[in-house]
Amino acid sequence: MSQIHAWAATTAGGICEPFSYDPGPLGPDEVEIAVEHCGICHSDLSMLDNHWGMSRYPLVPGHEAVGRILKLGDRVAGLSPGQRVGVGWMAASCMHCQSCLGGDQHLCHQGQGTIVGRHGGFADRLRCHWAWALPLPEGLDAGAAGPLMCGGITVFAPLMIHNISPTARVGVVGIGGLGHLALKFLRAWGCEITAFTSSESKRAEAMAFGAHRVVSSQDGRALRAIAGSLDLIIDTVNVPLDWKAIMGTLAPKGHLHVVGAVLEPMAIDAMALIGGQRGISGSPIGSPTALTRMLDFAARHRILPQVEHFPMSRVNEALEHLRAGKARYRVVLDADFTA
Repeated sequence: MSQIHAWAATTAGGICEPFSYDPGPLGPDEVEIAVEHCGICHSDLSMLDNHWGMSRYPLVPGHEAVGRILKLGDRVAGLSPGQRVGVGWMAASCMHCQSCLGGDQHLCHQGQGTIVGRHGGFADRLRCHWAWALPLPEGLDAGAAGPLMCGGITVFAPLMIHNISPTARVGVVGIGGLGHLALKFLRAWGCEITAFTSSESKRAEAMAFGAHRVVSSQDGRALRAIAGSLDLIIDTVNVPLDWKAIMGTLAPKGHLHVVGAVLEPMAIDAMALIGGQRGISGSPIGSPTALTRMLDFAARHRILPQVEHFPMSRVNEALEHLRAGKARYRVVLDADFTA
């Protein structure tokens, strides 16, 4: 069995260094993919630094991979060698629990994250269960599509969860790697979009990505001016907000949907929920079916993230670029391993 060549960190907060490992025999339900491109997500940084307390080292990051199938296990169906696919946060699920049988494979209690106890896509090859290798539609640029597999589905899933109509009024908090994709999806969906940002410098870009108006998330007067107007707010940031003010912008029956990993408890006024029959919810990624719908929608409407490219051999430079908040708006590594 040939070894997989990768970039791995050996300690929490450490740099990525060349690393090789023997993946063992290919499982009957697995596919092996030759990685061409792999996006860098803030979740990669969290795993590298063990912010969530579940990292194991050496750790090969990378869960926004795009590449071509090299090998198929004996029980794999519906895929073929040479087919270009994408792999996101999930690499496997049990396929027999209630969540899996109900079509919510991303909520499987036995599910395996691509970089949680497994080696990810900062590598020349990657393995996953066949159901989590999603074929890329024709017309999607493979070099930019990787971030759709995590960042894209993260902000697309709430539209499906809440059955958002094209006439809905939706707010997006945070115009970064997730938020800019949310704006693009919502504009193509037909919604009226309010972008919330703490950075005045992002106003013009938010409008270019699809927002109809931009409101400062730190301006109480501006927030009060749109009180009771939004059917859905997608919160993409991982920092605490003025939750009372944000909730105040929701219309009756509106929902605040959280996809940013805010680690501090959220202080929410129960009466704000009860009086307007409002709700708070959250979601991780999405099922393979949801991912397929998102990819088809992105291809139909020519939606891709705005990306910056680095060769994978400059992975540490790319990681620091993201840590410093300089990414506009997603970073993609292009595999450049030599034989």
